[in-house]
Amino acid sequence: MINRDELTHFLDTVLELEKFSGDVSNNGLQVEGNDEVNKVLFAVDGCLETFETAAAEHADFIFVHHGISWGGGLKRWTGTDAARFRTLFNNGISLYAAHLPLDAHAIYGNNAVLCDLIGLEKRQPFFVYDGVYIGFQGIMPEASPLSEISELLSGALEVEPLLRGDRNRMISKVAVVSGGGGVDSIYAAKAAGAELLITGEMEHIMHHPARELDIPVIALGHYASETTGVLAMEKLISEKFGLETVFAEIPTGL
Repeated sequence: MINRDELTHFLDTVLELEKFSGDVSNNGLQVEGNDEVNKVLFAVDGCLETFETAAAEHADFIFVHHGISWGGGLKRWTGTDAARFRTLFNNGISLYAAHLPLDAHAIYGNNAVLCDLIGLEKRQPFFVYDGVYIGFQGIMPEASPLSEISELLSGALEVEPLLRGDRNRMISKVAVVSGGGGVDSIYAAKAAGAELLITGEMEHIMHHPARELDIPVIALGHYASETTGVLAMEKLISEKFGLETVFAEIPTGL
């Protein structure tokens, strides 16, 4: 058991929330539940299914990447929003969200863990979003075929990535940005001298710039690419505090 505010302070500190004042997500504790935390549920998205799963699991605290408070916040507490809050409040469940802080963290972040999965070395910050670097670029331990890198990630994340580019092309320098970097991530990868962009979403608008700039892309799916940091945080909290934890696998297929 741990006090809610103690756990919140630990998360705020580890994830360095003060560095992300420009993030439209209201990072940190978004809903205040019970004073004491016995069990923490981890998930990618703050949605009704996540909250109902937490209630069924008797979790007191939820950690998500995508919270439910963005920008100016909610305007009306009705409909699906009411159902979400009703589930949290009726079960005394706290909700904590970490958006860009979880993308950017050099150890526990979505992008850092993706880099770990392919053994990326000599990492440097990559891709500025809302005024902060959220991704990484680096060098493969040895040049590898594009198909081999894709298969490595596919096996680790249990997904079938979308692969654009010559499967036999040898890759040495890689840029990584989870979720949806959009077309800007293509241009940033080219400017950084990367030979491959690993990301979450491959939008239609990215197709032609990627071909014209000769930047292969491995798109893992927005959801899958952002399970990595959530799972790393689950491991950290479990080991640090000895709390019971559970990961709610609620894939979107996107």
